[in-house]
Amino acid sequence: MSNVSSYTRKREKSKINIVLERMGIYVIAVFLIILGTILFQEKFLSFNNFVNMLDALTLLGIVSVGLAFVIYSGHFADLSIPTVMAFSGIVAVEFLKFGFIPAILGGLVVGLLIGVVNGIVIGKIRANPVIWTLAMAYLTKGLMRWIWLNRQIYPDVKGGETKAGHMFIELYRVNLFGNVSISLVFMIILAAIGQFIFKRTKYGNQLKLIGSNFEVAKLSGIRVTKLATSTYIISALTSSIAGIFLASLGKVGAYYQGEGYDFRAVTAVVIGGMSLAGGRGSVVGVIGGVIVIGLLGNIMTLLGIDPYSQNVVTGIIFITVVGFNARSIRKLGGDDV
Repeated sequence: MSNVSSYTRKREKSKINIVLERMGIYVIAVFLIILGTILFQEKFLSFNNFVNMLDALTLLGIVSVGLAFVIYSGHFADLSIPTVMAFSGIVAVEFLKFGFIPAILGGLVVGLLIGVVNGIVIGKIRANPVIWTLAMAYLTKGLMRWIWLNRQIYPDVKGGETKAGHMFIELYRVNLFGNVSISLVFMIILAAIGQFIFKRTKYGNQLKLIGSNFEVAKLSGIRVTKLATSTYIISALTSSIAGIFLASLGKVGAYYQGEGYDFRAVTAVVIGGMSLAGGRGSVVGVIGGVIVIGLLGNIMTLLGIDPYSQNVVTGIIFITVVGFNARSIRKLGGDDV
């Protein structure tokens, strides 16, 4: 009887932990807003400051939503994200000579192709996700540098005298509903779709089972190879969207664009309460992680901390959260709820 009550308490504790994982990140976000207000007052609360923070936050949010599918299914990471972003952006700029729509489609297609290759190799052959996607990143970057000879290309040049180049440059700068940027709208829509899929669909439940226990999912008749492939395709799609926006923002297509988004996205996903072991977490929490990273980076920038030191701080936070994450899973006996 005592064993049963002990198990019940353990399950109740797990539920409490889940609530804290989902909502605790927003408590941290509120704390950072209060801290920023105390330190910088009107400067932190100014419209321009929040616009600049959103510019840095929305693309990371778009990428993180896609990466959440990969991690939720127990595949740790997608280190090809930066090169998918760069490749999609540079192809989109190159294709502007054919028109605006072909440019956008070209950028999306090339990113999706990388996602398909990643998914097939990792899902069917069971290659190590970290090693394979890192290898794919090196291969793709080398291919871009070879094709474009290490050079940047520009939308206003590739678009020629047509409106395509101008439309591409203005893409990121489009505002909807007044002052709401189109990239923010994309992030919110993708996050809402992702949360719905995770919690309300058969596909989401299957991803949870695969992330919790791959062998059990396989024995249950779930087509694990196709589902694993689909997560990398989703990650590639969101990375492609972010990469096209990034090329529009910078008014340039280049092989180096997107660098650092892989690590920052993994950090956002993990501090947002998603387990690297898979099967735990939510997109709501992931967006909370993105907001916290945006607020933290904004405060450090206003403090005059250089980008390299900011990376050190982000790295320390990531290591700390991963340590707590692993400890929590061990204490719960590998609980995947």
